[in-house]
Amino acid sequence: MLRRARGPAEPADVLRRGGVVLDRARHRVEVDGRLLSLTPSEFTLLAALMAAPGRAFSRGELLDRLQGDDGEGAERTVDVHVRNLRTKLEPDPAAPRYVQTVFGVGYRFAG
Repeated sequence: MLRRARGPAEPADVLRRGGVVLDRARHRVEVDGRLLSLTPSEFTLLAALMAAPGRAFSRGELLDRLQGDDGEGAERTVDVHVRNLRTKLEPDPAAPRYVQTVFGVGYRFAG
């Protein structure tokens, strides 16, 4: 009875946090009903952050998610992807609401 009262379950590959909806299966992201056009790296980065809201990820952890174990890129590459993601995602990229910097650590999703 409780399952019926709640309605149908959301698919596991759809993440909803605040006004952001990320659909892994369709590779789509919406913010407040507005469809975003993200690169594969931006999408992967956002999916990792949204899967564990509030958790601080180091740049190294995020780089591993982006490039896998074989990646040899610089951790500052993550900063560039975050800056581009904020430009597309945030109402005011200078004062991020969703992707926040954790000084001395890396980034977290707050939504």
